[in-house]
Amino acid sequence: MTRFVVTGTDTGIGKTIFSAALAGALGLPYWKPIQSGLEEETDSEVVARLARVPVHPETWRLVTPASPHFAAEVDGVIIDPDALTPPPGDVLVEGAGGALVPVTRTCLYADLFARWQIPVIVCARTGLGTINHSLLTIETLRARGVPLHGLAFVGDPVPDSEAIIAQLGGLRRLGRLPIIDPLTPETLADAFAAHFDRADFA
Repeated sequence: MTRFVVTGTDTGIGKTIFSAALAGALGLPYWKPIQSGLEEETDSEVVARLARVPVHPETWRLVTPASPHFAAEVDGVIIDPDALTPPPGDVLVEGAGGALVPVTRTCLYADLFARWQIPVIVCARTGLGTINHSLLTIETLRARGVPLHGLAFVGDPVPDSEAIIAQLGGLRRLGRLPIIDPLTPETLADAFAAHFDRADFA
């Protein structure tokens, strides 16, 4: 059984594109527990389009594009963290933003990851500031006893930053997904195959 959680070091770093690449390469069904913001293409829709894998419906779909805790309050919805349990079997779960994004005012995504005990892949951008953000994310997850699988970078190559994060964070570097243009199922699959080894996800 193959099960992973993908979390990010920040919002908008390419975590969903990496999730689509990994789900497509391994044939993993995808699940986004909470979607905040419905006006644009949702993360589940992006993954379905790019990875062509089964997509489990979100447990909560919130109209307001904000952190889940606040989006739920604006929408008049109550999120029950205990109801957020990953589907059985093979699955790739994508969190929202970073590991410390609030699900409610008393529960963070990192708390869910600790409860689920599914290996987490930390997705990090390669730009300026990523060392600090990445190491903080790793320490936060490790302090909660979250199992960590490795680091996946997104962006242009910055070898020293990628190496020092892996070294100081004590995590293996799984690879780096470059910026892909045009972004299609085929170009995404080719980029993943060129920059990652599927054996690292066995």
